Amino acid sequence: MTTAPSGSPLSNSAFLRAARGEAVPHTPVWFMRQAGRSLPEYLKVREGVGMLESCMNAELITEITLQPVRRYGVDAAIFFSDIVLPLKAVGVDLDIKPGVGPVVAHPVRTLEDVAAIPDLTAEHVPFITEAVRTLVGELAGVNGGTPLIGFAGAPFTVASYLVEGGPSKEYANTKAMMYGAPEVWEALMAKIASISAAFLRVQVDAGASAVQLFDSWAGAVNRDDYLQYVQPWSAQVLSSIGETGVPRIHFGVNSGELLDLMGDAGADVVGVDWRVRLADGIQRIGPDRGVQGNLDPTLVFAPTEVMTARAAEVIEAGRAARGHIFNLGHGVIPSTNPDQLARLTDFVHAYPLD
Repeated sequence: MTTAPSGSPLSNSAFLRAARGEAVPHTPVWFMRQAGRSLPEYLKVREGVGMLESCMNAELITEITLQPVRRYGVDAAIFFSDIVLPLKAVGVDLDIKPGVGPVVAHPVRTLEDVAAIPDLTAEHVPFITEAVRTLVGELAGVNGGTPLIGFAGAPFTVASYLVEGGPSKEYANTKAMMYGAPEVWEALMAKIASISAAFLRVQVDAGASAVQLFDSWAGAVNRDDYLQYVQPWSAQVLSSIGETGVPRIHFGVNSGELLDLMGDAGADVVGVDWRVRLADGIQRIGPDRGVQGNLDPTLVFAPTEVMTARAAEVIEAGRAARGHIFNLGHGVIPSTNPDQLARLTDFVHAYPLD
């Protein structure tokens, strides 16, 4: 495993210092989906290349991950991938259809379906190891050393795609399995937890300095169901990665009622979406963990002075946290003007913390 030695420029980056709850020279900032459809350079390199194909090409992964770091000077790079990529890598028949999202040819319904999904090993994803190693080398020379954040989907969100066969608004099939076939649900969640942990471990072993576990659809369940059916499996992933010593970020959408539980799953930093006032999120998460967030992604479409005024409110609220990493409250919207994100990054970096 490659890690930044204590006291090295990378270890002392603002992002990693904030993730560890240490004093920072400025509020660190990066953006979920910063590497993606809002960038013209991304659209250019992706011309004629399918999403999953691009996620399995080390050269493309490297280029796309670096693009926003070059353009914005953000404090961390997020590894370019997709939530369902590990499933594709082990042989699950799925595709990402434009305008739809991940579509699974044969949804999971039985224990036999779960047993048919292989465990993931580094041999399934050599392109990931290659891309991470290249990125770590490239990022070492950017802005005095820019950390790379590893990426994976949390078990509940990945399971919802497998069970529903694609994106869903109600998660009816997913919840029907949770409630009505608990033995299948537990087997499926255990399988995905193992795959997600292995996928993150490959990235950390190759040199990623932190990880983020995305539970995009965690907000579809209430607190009691989260505790029983979801949290144990996210905790399994985060515990596995905790052995590496890298900071762990845990993020979910519409998860305001779950923030403390998501932290309890084993996160060092909990992402807060835009629906929750950051001050309230900090109180719910508690004093032992950092926070990440949480400017409404649509505010980048407002006049610059409105956007920066709201960003200042987020930074001020973040002072109360053990550590604060500035981010949007969800991913960058594809029609976002990259120049606005550049202005936002500059504003956050220049905002005085004294």
